[in-house]
This record gives sequence, structure tokens and C-alpha cells, in this order.
Amino acid sequence: MTEHPHTRITKAVIPAAGLGTRFLPATKATPKEMLPVVDKPAIQYVVEEAVAAGLDDVLMVTGRNKRPLEDHFDRNYELEEALTKKGDRTRLSRVQESSDLATMHYVRQGDPRGLGHAVLCAAPHVGHEPFAVLLGDDLIDPRDPLLARMTDIQEQRGGTVVALMEVDPQQIHMYGCAAVEATGESDVVKVTGLVEKPDPADAPSNFAIIGRYVLDPAVFDILRKTEPGRGGEIQLTDALQQLAEDEKVGGPVHGVVFKGRRYDTGDRGDYLRAIVRLACEREDLGPDFRTWLRRYVTEEM
Repeated sequence: MTEHPHTRITKAVIPAAGLGTRFLPATKATPKEMLPVVDKPAIQYVVEEAVAAGLDDVLMVTGRNKRPLEDHFDRNYELEEALTKKGDRTRLSRVQESSDLATMHYVRQGDPRGLGHAVLCAAPHVGHEPFAVLLGDDLIDPRDPLLARMTDIQEQRGGTVVALMEVDPQQIHMYGCAAVEATGESDVVKVTGLVEKPDPADAPSNFAIIGRYVLDPAVFDILRKTEPGRGGEIQLTDALQQLAEDEKVGGPVHGVVFKGRRYDTGDRGDYLRAIVRLACEREDLGPDFRTWLRRYVTEEM
């Protein structure tokens, strides 16, 4: 078991090498992570979440055609100068916000061999520290500090912590699924087993793994030995299963049961719903947008 007493987690890994095929043709030349959610790209919400949880060292695992991600979190001096000359301080602040968020790093995944392989690409940067993994398709509402809760549990209990949500049992085949045992905390369970996208009849529970992980670095040695699984890819779930089976390898695996607001931007319908919900809740956009939306729905009905 790897010991990390009082180690403050500061590093976040964001896999961003996917092709975004569900959003073609919009993602033919634009990374899916750069698709706007209201007026910010989806990936910026994810980085902001990491920073809010105290993780200010962010590594993105990218692939071909992902250069716009790097550009977004870099300075754009020409644009900043133009806005400065116009005296547009509001837009200047918005432009600079993304480049000042965190210390950003990038590594290419190369062959798209699955989430487990993407996480393994982060090993040289992460080293021997516990770290977080945030999937860009899952946006967690900033009013529901899931990641901060997960890092607290990892620091208290060690090992690995995954985020879980209860889903309709008939939908569990779309997720990694966890077998769990209760602990003394209502929102924390011990994970005793995991299976990737099980048939509903074979699922050990309706607890689905969503796109947030806080991992012990022991996961890297396991991933190096993990054979391709479902879909011919190296599955992170398979490595986590080994950690759950043998606590001596890298500590226990716990789950934080999340009951807050989550927006799945990897699905076209949920992406649109996320935009509507977030726009409705914005102070600058919400009042007028809600008025229009009510009128539109009434007329369409």
C-alpha cells in the first residue's frame, strides 16, 4: 500500500484526445472540448473546477487537431492589445481569465488506446503523488463541490476515490458500475468491485462511475500491465478493479456518492439541456432568456 500522509493533492489530469464523433460535423476541425457552453468552452469549466478544488497544476492529455486547447489557455497578446485600446475591460478580463487559471501542461497520447492509456501518459508528470482525473464530458455545477469532497476523503482514507451516481438500473450498461459497502459516512461507500458497462441483469448495483477520480499513483504500475479490455482499449475500470481487490497494492477504493447537478456534454441532447440550464441561471442572461423560453414553450405546446 502506498502511503501519502498529509499530501495535498495539487495535480489534475484531463484526458482530451477523443475525436468527438457524436458531434460531427461540428468537431471535424474543432475539438469537442472547445464547443461552447453558453459563452465558455466546455473544457474551461473543467479546469475551473480543478482550480476551485485546489488543483492548480493541470495536465491535458491531447491528440491530433487539439492545438486550439493550448491556444485557449495561452495568452493572446494581439486580442488583448486590441481590447485594451478600445477600453473594453470586461471582455479583456474574460479573455485573460483562461490564461491565468492554472499552470497548464500538455502531453500527446498518440494512439487512442482508451482512458487507461490516457491516464498512463500522465505518469512522468504526476510522479509518485496522488492526483485527480477529470473527464471533460462531465460538467459538475460549481455549487456542488464534488472534487473537493473527493480530495478530502482521499487525504483522510488514502488509496483511490471515485465519483458515483445512482442511475436507472436499465441505464447502467452505459457506465462503469461499482459494487459497494456502506461506511460510517452517508455519502461515502467502500468499493469492493468494478465492472465496465455491465448488462443490467449482471450489474452489482446501480451506482455508476462518473468522470471524476482521485487516484493513488500505484495505478500506473497496474495500467502498464493491464491488457486491452472492452472495445480493445485499456480500461481504467479494470485497473481500479485490481486496486479494489488488493488494498496492499495501492490502498482501498472508496466512492463519493454524488447527488448534485451534473451536465453530460458528451451527449447532444444533454449538451443542449446543459446550455439551457446554465443560461437560465445566469444573472446577466437568465431573466430575458427565461421569459423567451416560457413564451416559446407555450407557443409550441
